[in-house]
Amino acid sequence: MTDGRPRNPGTNPAGPDHADRRGGQGEPGGPRTSVLHARARPPAAGRPHEQPPAPPRVLRSVLAALPSRAGAVRRLVAEQLAYSGLSDERLDDAVVAADELFANAVRHGSAGPEDTVTVTVERTPHEVRVHVADGSAELPRRRCADVGEESGRGLAIVAALTDDWGVAPPEPGGTGKRVWFSLGIRDVP
Repeated sequence: MTDGRPRNPGTNPAGPDHADRRGGQGEPGGPRTSVLHARARPPAAGRPHEQPPAPPRVLRSVLAALPSRAGAVRRLVAEQLAYSGLSDERLDDAVVAADELFANAVRHGSAGPEDTVTVTVERTPHEVRVHVADGSAELPRRRCADVGEESGRGLAIVAALTDDWGVAPPEPGGTGKRVWFSLGIRDVP
């Protein structure tokens, strides 16, 4: 209580549909992230017994189409899904699958570093879904890489680590495609 009215720490003063927009912190090619559902406020100082706020249900980040941004994608997915109910193994699977899709988007779906890749992480009580969107309309193709090849296994890895994956059209008004995967949240025994 700061102004005489009780505050609910899980509400956003701008309303439940307010988007929390974060810039790239001055870093060239840094992510521009949008929280599409209200984020709970962090616990007030002096209340260490409270749980940290749950991450938003949908998080979208736009990154430069640069291989060096892969670490940011891995961190974004890991942080977003840390409290999702996925086991540690399934969380690792989600991070690796997102990394593979981002690498494919950079390598095959962009014309250069001036392009962007959008990573969207969604979670529901029963599944998580990650979309990686690029500006190319060319659909991904699974390949059978030879033993000596260093690439060509990304979609096979995604298929092996996830429950489902596929390709979706771009967001309305957009160009290109969205490649996605989903993982069911299973109760841990």
